[in-house]
Amino acid sequence: MPTEHIVKSFDEALTRLADTVQRMGGVAEAQLDQAIDAVMRRDAELAARVIEGDRRIDAMQGQVDDMAIKLLALRQPVASDLRFVVGTLKISAEIERIGDYAKNVAKRAVALAQIAPLKPVHMIPRMGEVAQQMIKDVLDAYANRDVERADAVWARDAELDEMHSSLFRELLTYMMEDARNISGSTHLLFIAKNIERIGDHATNVAEQVHFMVTGTPIDATRPKGDQTAYAVVQPGAGG
Repeated sequence: MPTEHIVKSFDEALTRLADTVQRMGGVAEAQLDQAIDAVMRRDAELAARVIEGDRRIDAMQGQVDDMAIKLLALRQPVASDLRFVVGTLKISAEIERIGDYAKNVAKRAVALAQIAPLKPVHMIPRMGEVAQQMIKDVLDAYANRDVERADAVWARDAELDEMHSSLFRELLTYMMEDARNISGSTHLLFIAKNIERIGDHATNVAEQVHFMVTGTPIDATRPKGDQTAYAVVQPGAGG
């Protein structure tokens, strides 16, 4: 009976740890959704709430750290349980960074609300949808130890990179057409880059889930579609 009690107590502790990470991820996903909504609605008050809400994610990461450290110190897990606890620590750090990037999007939304609307803003919601779906899918993969779903998120990062590259080129052209577009377009460039980075962190989580379940890293080179470092737009390219 004592052994059964110890095993049950350990399993319950692992479940609480996983549940906390799931809630943390859900908050980060909601933060991104609201930040993009603030951009599109030009809603500085909503953006301010997103910025303030980042503290909740930070607090939850602290809870995960405490729980994981106690599990490592008191339970001394091995094999798959050890991979799960250590992987969860790393995943919570990735989610915290996702929250930071959502906050950065909200900060740019505050600035954009003060200037005239920009035409290229249309691609931001689509990028946001892809990033949010990646977060949702990778959290589901974590909850269900689903390697196939984690690998699918890992592969989808290239799609978000390509969208970022496309918007980058469009915004460069837009700025070259009229210098008055430079300030707002610069904010949109940062927003797009923040969303692209959120996709990278969701992909990092996918890699952790894959290793957590299989004990081996993903045996492939991460697909990258971000070509912004090589983008060249000639004067007059926008017609």
